Amino acid sequence: MSYTIRKAEKQDLEAILGLVHELAVYEKAAEEVTATAKQYLQNFEEGIFEAMVAEHEGKIIGMVLYFLGFSTWKGKMLFLEDFVVTERYRRKGVGIRLFEALQEEAKQLKVQRMKWQVLDWNTPAIDFYKKYKAEFDEGWINCNLYFDRRE
Repeated sequence: MSYTIRKAEKQDLEAILGLVHELAVYEKAAEEVTATAKQYLQNFEEGIFEAMVAEHEGKIIGMVLYFLGFSTWKGKMLFLEDFVVTERYRRKGVGIRLFEALQEEAKQLKVQRMKWQVLDWNTPAIDFYKKYKAEFDEGWINCNLYFDRRE
């Protein structure tokens, strides 16, 4: 199967949002996706995030969505927000190429580290990251403060 990995463009954003919805269903949190295509476009144009996509026969089949951050301990970092390959194309090497393309991007950006999260029950993803010798934090608790929810 032939496919290309490339930087995302604004016309890819709807497909990227579709993959985010697919990932949310897989993670049993479909109702949690509240971002809109309009927000994606605005934030993409503002440079808030970037993405890379895997494309096969004109269709987006996978993506990594990321942004730059700063660690007071390590310096400039790349945060991988979402990484998904549509189910039909999993286990065909697409994820490997996307993840390795992102690592190359991180090196080009001269970041000190890449950081991301993975659900503790997602053993296929954990096993994938272990192949890259990723370090898994113990003892850290994720915290969120939402401003768009009304009581």
